[in-house]
Amino acid sequence: MLCPLKLILMPVLLEYSWGLDDVIVSSPELPVHVGDSALLGCVFQSTAEKYVTKVDWTFSSGEHAKDEYVLYYYANLSVPVGRFKNRVRLAGDISGMDGSLLLQSVDEADQGTYTCEIRLAMESLVFKREVVLHVLPEEPREFMVHEGDMTQMGCVFQSTEEKRMTKIVWTFSPGEHAKEEIVLHYNTKLSVPLGYPQNRGRFQNRVILVGNVSCHDGSIMLQAVRESDRGNYTCSIHLGSLVFRKTIVLHVILKEPRTLVTLAAPRPGLLGDNQLVVIVGIICTTVLLATVLILIMKRTHRNKSSMNSVTLVKNLENTKKANPEKHVYSSIAVTKVTEEEEANERSEATYMTMHPVWPSVRSAQNNPAGGIPKTE
Repeated sequence: MLCPLKLILMPVLLEYSWGLDDVIVSSPELPVHVGDSALLGCVFQSTAEKYVTKVDWTFSSGEHAKDEYVLYYYANLSVPVGRFKNRVRLAGDISGMDGSLLLQSVDEADQGTYTCEIRLAMESLVFKREVVLHVLPEEPREFMVHEGDMTQMGCVFQSTEEKRMTKIVWTFSPGEHAKEEIVLHYNTKLSVPLGYPQNRGRFQNRVILVGNVSCHDGSIMLQAVRESDRGNYTCSIHLGSLVFRKTIVLHVILKEPRTLVTLAAPRPGLLGDNQLVVIVGIICTTVLLATVLILIMKRTHRNKSSMNSVTLVKNLENTKKANPEKHVYSSIAVTKVTEEEEANERSEATYMTMHPVWPSVRSAQNNPAGGIPKTE
């Protein structure tokens, strides 16, 4: 990670060109995450002894936007104004011609150009410096880490000034009102990170300073995370009298207890392309085979039903053809006829027998219409 551009206002010539009303240096650009703090430098260096009488900081969100006051210093009094009132303060040493501004709790509306103007006693010359602030999305302040893994916790203080960081201190607290423990202590004079205390304690050999100190980066790496590491970690970066703090909450996910027979289904996101193709092929083949099997069973059942019907019909036909007389005569009762009944039946048959009589000639004359003669 490269450090942001750092530029200090340094007149090259010892004799100034007093004909100019303003001296403006190029504008450094400073990226800052939402919620963090930033130091906007405005330092005038001179070989001659000068006294600062007035410092003004203004802000503009765009080229055609109206400027608004951020802070002004006059007669040994520093006054923040407007929406920056509770978030800015003069961080430089005025006696050393340092009018740097500390901006805290940066939000998205703070993106824009900040202009510093330094006026010296008995001088008509005004020195200006601009800083372009880029606001980035907020970095996560809570981390979920599995037990036994490692995690990096960032702590970067953005500034346009260099060689001002004097100390980095990381502390740990398992709760809000619990006693704090020192995780790591770094002193620029020693240039060696010190553990808790005198390189002892439960964080020994598990915490490494991975940030670039020259860029005000005090990030650390915590290795072999334990369940007891769950809690709040506070980073403090000291730049002389200035202190930048950032708190990170660490959550530890415990490992699942081992079981004798536990087969965890593979996650869809972890499957490779070949595994997905195989699974899809197995599913399609299973569906196809099930469909074919159902059709075969239906056809077999239908053929079996047809054969049973044909067999039943044939059995009925054979039964009817086997004893037709038995079925016909079984319903007729056979009775014996006596001789008297037979004689009576014959007489009745004789009496009831009718013979045709042809008409005579006389009847034909009496009945010329050819009708049927009346019988007596």
